[in-house]
Amino acid sequence: MMEIVVVFDFNKTIIDLESDNWVVDECIATDLFNQLVPTMLWNIVMDTMTQETHARGKTIHDTKEVMKRVHVISGVVPTIKASHVLGCDLRIVRNANLFFVETILKHSEIKDCFLEINTNLSYIDDEGKLRIYPYYNFDHKCNNPCPLIIYKVLVIEKMQASLALEGNKKRMIYLGDRAGNFCPNLMLKEQDFVMPRKDFLV
Repeated sequence: MMEIVVVFDFNKTIIDLESDNWVVDECIATDLFNQLVPTMLWNIVMDTMTQETHARGKTIHDTKEVMKRVHVISGVVPTIKASHVLGCDLRIVRNANLFFVETILKHSEIKDCFLEINTNLSYIDDEGKLRIYPYYNFDHKCNNPCPLIIYKVLVIEKMQASLALEGNKKRMIYLGDRAGNFCPNLMLKEQDFVMPRKDFLV
């Protein structure tokens, strides 16, 4: 039986919203966020916003509590747990940040189901502020509307190269939709599957 690698997008695939926007809205910082978005890259906006919310008195604990209120799509948690038990290799590739993603996965008790989480990097500095920086720090010059700060094609290529070195033929199932997942879907092989969410475009 062919082994299965399942690659998940995160926002609108595991959770039913955009995690970055959720934090900004819950921290009552939407006006500043909307001013910054047209002027700089997304991860720089989010790094600026986490510093701003810290200056307004929001702590890392407050941010964690906000993330714990995120709605996970119905049926996703038991499906992930069952897939893990069956031996599927589960991974995430998402234009979010590691702190937000891991906080939600831990709260949902599914973090240990995933072999890899590919997303923008983050750390907590000496002042207790969450800092965010890009997974890739270059312009990939794609003609399609791919995220500028995590080029998913390169992530999928890296996965495929690693799987090829293992020698066992594996089937990749890619769960993701909307424009940011169009290019990585094109990288899949004949034996692979794309599974966008019902009623969502790719």
